Amino acid sequence: MLLGCIADDLTGATDLSLMLAREGLRTVQSTGLPAPDLDLGAVDALVVALKSRTIPAAEAVAQSLAAARLLRQLGAKRLLFKYCSTFDSTDQGNIGPVAAALLDFAGGMQTIACPAFPLAGRQIFNGHLFVNGVLLSDSPMKDHPLTPMRDANLCRVLQRQTSLPVGLVSFADVDAGSAAIRAALTREAAVGHRIQIVDALTDAHLRAIGAAVSDLPLITGGSGIAMGLPAAYLAQGLIAALSPVPTIMQVTAGRRAILAGSCSTATRGQVAAAIAAGLPAFQIDALDLAGGRQSTARVLDWIDAQPAGRPLLVYSSAEPEVVKQVQDKLGREAAGTAVEHLLAEVARGLVARGFNQLLVAGGETSGAVVQALGAETLAIGPEIDPGVPWTRSLSGPDVALALKSGNFGAADFFLKAWDKLN
Repeated sequence: MLLGCIADDLTGATDLSLMLAREGLRTVQSTGLPAPDLDLGAVDALVVALKSRTIPAAEAVAQSLAAARLLRQLGAKRLLFKYCSTFDSTDQGNIGPVAAALLDFAGGMQTIACPAFPLAGRQIFNGHLFVNGVLLSDSPMKDHPLTPMRDANLCRVLQRQTSLPVGLVSFADVDAGSAAIRAALTREAAVGHRIQIVDALTDAHLRAIGAAVSDLPLITGGSGIAMGLPAAYLAQGLIAALSPVPTIMQVTAGRRAILAGSCSTATRGQVAAAIAAGLPAFQIDALDLAGGRQSTARVLDWIDAQPAGRPLLVYSSAEPEVVKQVQDKLGREAAGTAVEHLLAEVARGLVARGFNQLLVAGGETSGAVVQALGAETLAIGPEIDPGVPWTRSLSGPDVALALKSGNFGAADFFLKAWDKLN
């Protein structure tokens, strides 16, 4: 194994795994820390999915270092820390503290921070992050219930999280290519900047960045930062060949279901499109769940009554004002945990009923579902939309899983995803 990756949530890990696999690295994803004696076989990259994005910073650092130590033990020569392309974090962390701890562990003098992912509408210019053409601080992320992003200047955001000096490799250097990027990194390091925000507007920029930083002991960023790494590793003789992922994934016959726990704008639109297309749908209400008016048994009874011919949808997605009302009454953590637990139990019930193709929306929901199913390692399949592939469980039940970050996917995602399965 060449590249060991640490992702701060499950769907982000899947997003990164897809990028590496699509660009030619033989990649396996682990949901949580893998066993120290994991047989990786012919694998170039292992992506470890943690659930560390919004936990206390000290815990996130401890979990990330444990993953780094295990990846080194399994043979990783380079490390990559992956976080969300919208830089989801608070002034207390967790991107800055984890990046600083991993940089110290890896023994590097500097690293980069680049969450850009142009295909998903995430671009960085003069250190400012844009989401679908608007500043991060003007995007729907400003109202995120856990990590409201109200400053688009990533240099300021990151500097508030770490004592390491933060610098910038700006558009002019990035647009000039890999040699100019390397020179800019050297220049920034000479003035004491240990972490550099790196501009990127296009895939070509990400490939140039990958070529420029492929020899760093640690890289940090969104999944887009991995775009240029496989080709760079091949050019350096670190891997023998590139092995692209197939475009269709073979699955055994079975039923299909969608579990949506995200309340992001994208997922709410996907839920609306699925309902408008006539998919049977059951909405989870956190207040009804807390009051005993909804339960796993009730949802499964509803599922048993549905026809077998179409995918069905179970969702808790709601508008921001509704989410706030629920959180005010139940508490932020209690409301989210209750819904995640129910959807995880529903997933277990679905598999017991012959559902073996599950589409799951939301990072927290995805984590709860794979844990409930015992899907500890995942093979990476074809891409549905930028950043979202089908995967297949290599442990636990034989299930095809599409684990979607709440913010990702087109409006028809819940309808077209099945076309990638045979």
